[in-house]
Parts: sequence; structure tokens; C-alpha cells
Amino acid sequence: MSLNLIGKKLGQTQIFCDDGSRLHVTVIEVQDHYVTQVKTVETDGYNALQLATVTANKGVTMPLKGHYKSASVPAQKFVKESRVAGDVLSKHQTGSVVSLDWFEGVDKVDVSGVSKGKGFAGCVKRHGFRTQDATHGNSLAHRAPGSIGQCQDPGKVFKGKKMAGQMGSVKRTTLGLTLVSVDKEHRVLLVKGAVPGSNGSYVQIRKSLRHSQSKGGSNES
Repeated sequence: MSLNLIGKKLGQTQIFCDDGSRLHVTVIEVQDHYVTQVKTVETDGYNALQLATVTANKGVTMPLKGHYKSASVPAQKFVKESRVAGDVLSKHQTGSVVSLDWFEGVDKVDVSGVSKGKGFAGCVKRHGFRTQDATHGNSLAHRAPGSIGQCQDPGKVFKGKKMAGQMGSVKRTTLGLTLVSVDKEHRVLLVKGAVPGSNGSYVQIRKSLRHSQSKGGSNES
């Protein structure tokens, strides 16, 4: 269980390490998150923190406006609930702020986002199929998938068969990315490698659940 913070993917760049090697990183902007509700086992059946971020100037519904007002929080664009352990819950209260300090001492993170949409794609682009012969009598089947099954037995196409279809535009999570730097002044995270989504899209970042933290940070929350 870990807090999921929402950030905006700004793009990719490169930095140079102390040994002179070049490192490709993704820049993610993370604004302050406001605690809009604290859920406990006694009142809701489970422990969770509801966080809101990215100031909204319009498009906020009346119920949400009332919810933000009761929490003494300005109207926000995104609301996300994360289940947390009891010790983490006790450190926060309604109206408090979760900042980039949350990632202090963390060296591995998981990033989730919606991958770039590629539209309707064939088997060659979507699944990496090899193309058929370019000559020797092949007239119209250069990028065709070939056989998709047997004849009378079993007489059907099995589910999950790799075929042409919609490519991309699905939620993907990249696990165990190295957190290179936490820039509090500019409110950005530098993450090694690529993360799902296009530039300007919003992603979710959390402390890695599968990788141990070696910078002194706890991975129990």
C-alpha cells in the first residue's frame, strides 16, 4: 500500500553523471496534493487517504465544490484515493499537504499512465510479425497475418489470438524505475528511462512496491 501522487509528464531530457556518463531521464511535474478526506477502519472499513491536486479554474461540479469547501481546500482537478497503513494515516489530517518530501530517501518508483494511442494497426506494427515474401508470386499478402487457426477441428479462433486491432491508448505501469533526482524548487521528479504516455499527459507515481529502497526510505507505506 502506498500513496499514489499525480504528476504531469513534461518530456524527456538527459543529464550527466559525476563519472561523465550520460543518463536519459523523464521529467515529471508534481504539484502539492491536498488531503480532502481521511478514511479509517472504524468509519469506512479500511484506511485510506483521499488526495486532490492541480488547481481547477472551471469544470468543478457542485458536489465536489462542497467537498473541497468542507475540507478547506481550493478546488482541484484530480481526486485520487490511496489505501495506506495506519502509521501513515496518523501523520495526515484533512486539509494537510503532501509535497515532494514524500519521495525523500526513495530510489525506486512505479509510474502508471495511458500509453500513446496508435489507432488501428496491423500485425506487423502491433505485434512485431515478420512480413511475408516481397516477391516470388506474393501480390497482396506482404503484411498479412497468415493462418489464424485450424479447420473443422477445433473450428474456431482461440481467444487472445494476435491479430490486427486498436493499438495503444491503454493503462500501463512501469515498475522499479530509478528516481534520479527530486527538485523541490521546480517541483519536478527526474526518473530514469521512459514512462507511459505522451508529453503533457498525467501519470501516477508511487514508491515501488517490488523493489527495496536503499536510500534510507521506507517502503512500508
